[in-house]
Order: sequence, then structure tokens, then C-alpha cells
Amino acid sequence: MLFLTTVGFEPTHVSISDPESDPLDLSGTSPVLLLIKPTMDTYTGAIKPEIKIDELTSERVKFILTNTDLSMANALRRIMISEVATIAIDIVEFELNTSVLADEFIAHRLGLIPLDSTEAEKIKYSRECSCQGACKECSVELNLHVRCTEEDTTKDVTSRDLVSNDPRFTPIQDGPKDPGILIAKLRKGQEIKVKCIAKKGVAKEHAKWSPCAAVAFEYDPFNKLRHVHYWIEEDEKKEWPASKNAEKDFPPGEDEGKYIFNNKLTLFDFTAKPNRFYFEVETIGSMKPEDIVMNAFKKLLEKISSVQMGLTTNDISITGRDQPREF
Repeated sequence: MLFLTTVGFEPTHVSISDPESDPLDLSGTSPVLLLIKPTMDTYTGAIKPEIKIDELTSERVKFILTNTDLSMANALRRIMISEVATIAIDIVEFELNTSVLADEFIAHRLGLIPLDSTEAEKIKYSRECSCQGACKECSVELNLHVRCTEEDTTKDVTSRDLVSNDPRFTPIQDGPKDPGILIAKLRKGQEIKVKCIAKKGVAKEHAKWSPCAAVAFEYDPFNKLRHVHYWIEEDEKKEWPASKNAEKDFPPGEDEGKYIFNNKLTLFDFTAKPNRFYFEVETIGSMKPEDIVMNAFKKLLEKISSVQMGLTTNDISITGRDQPREF
């Protein structure tokens, strides 16, 4: 088992419980178990967040996030969906298109083809680059040129026909037998020749930059907090069975429905807050699922740090002002 001692969400120390065993392989397809061990905050005494990875494959990761607030867990979910940067085709220049599909239709299909974005951090955003249009620092060029010359046959134009000038950023392929993503179909005499410019972006700008196919997020599978109101006709357990995450959660105890608040008996503890969150992240293939999660954590830390710096700056400016007069 692997332990990462954390300060906030940022790992600062790594140790393996069995030094004679091999290090944990995160690239395999078998389920793995990874734990980010909670530590005590030196200043506040609060428990730090804990992450337990239940399953990790090339397509998805399942993990449990505990000892944190619902707002932080939801922020992590939103960042994974819309703020993890990837590479996607943004500009398509048509030199020739004699297919039955319009230029706009083909351009839209090209933009949605996932490109390998493992090293997306090494590419600049277009707005941060000093070039006038596109250069190697902020873009990747891909070319597509396909012509059908055979009689009575239909030629498929797929993502395999896209040729990238940078081997780091190529269309995703699931093995050598993968036919690729279909773009168009050509008959004899029809031809497509285009130049594509791929750029770095996030899904807040366009969904084509999202690295996730889906992000499942759940808490309180037994509904002990009563955040969900069920429509019940006869039997709640039969009509609303608990999810698979209930196997990893704590079932209602004997004191369920016997809470005391202001010297009155209540059905549930409405002052309780969720602190155990179940995630399942599925990638479209442009990034590994573990990379999506780690990049989302980095982005979340950046946002928290910027807020903290802003508050510190405001505090400094406020202290230099005269106190308001009382009337």
C-alpha cells in the first residue's frame, strides 16, 4: 500500500509500506488501491483530506475523497470537466472538398477528434504567445489529404489519415487494429484536402477541449442527511435501492431517527455535513484518468492560492486607510 502524506491536497512525502515489494504500477488495468493519508494541520489542528483510489484502468478511475467540504468536492468535479487543458483542432483550412459533406460539417467533426494531450502543459495558450497567428510554441499542425480512386467502393476518411507535425500530439488510437474515428466517406473522384491547426484550451471555451467523457459524483448513498426526497409508493428500499457506493459507506446505526436538537427529538441530524464523496472519472482518451485528477487538483490549488493572495492584498490596503467615522 502506498501512502502520500499531504499538506492540503498537495503530496509532500511518499513512502511504501513494504520496501521489498515493487512500486505501485498506475498504468496497469487491474484494480489498485492508493491512499493519500490524512495529516493534522499544525496551525489549526484540522484533519487534512484523504483520497483512496479503488480502481484505476486506462479508461477510468474510481476514488473516495473524505475529510473535506461539499463545496471543495464539487469544485474538483467542475474543474475536471471544464478546466483541465487539452489540445484540440481549432482552425481548419480547406484546400479541396468534393465530398457530399459541407466544409462546416467536416470542420466540426475534426474539432471533436481527441488528440493525445499528455504533454499539453508544454504548449502555450494562443493568448499567451507573442506570435501573430500560430507557431510551434502554441499550436500543432495536422494535415489530411484523401482521394478515392477505386470503382464501386466507398473509402472511409478517418482520424488515422490525419498526419501531425508533432509526434507528441496525434489522434488517439486504441491499438494497431483501431480503424480510427470516421470523418467522411468518399466515392470515386471525390477528394478532401485540409490543413488543421490544433491549439490548447479548456472546456469552458468549447466542449471539444474536455478530457472527460463523464464524471460521476455521489455522497451519502443511504440518504442519512435527507438531501434527497424520495417519491415512495409502497417500499422505499425496493423502489430506491442503494447504489454500489453504499457498500463502502457507513449504514444507518441504531440511533437513526433518534437525534436531539434543542431538547427535541428529530428524525435526522440536519446539522450534519457530508464529508465522504465517491468519484468516477472516465476519460475520452486524450489524457490518462490519473492525470486528469492530478491536473484538476493543481488547478484547484491555484484557485485557492489566488483567493488567499487576493484577501491578503486587500487586508494590506484596508489597514492603511482611515477608520470610518461614526455619525
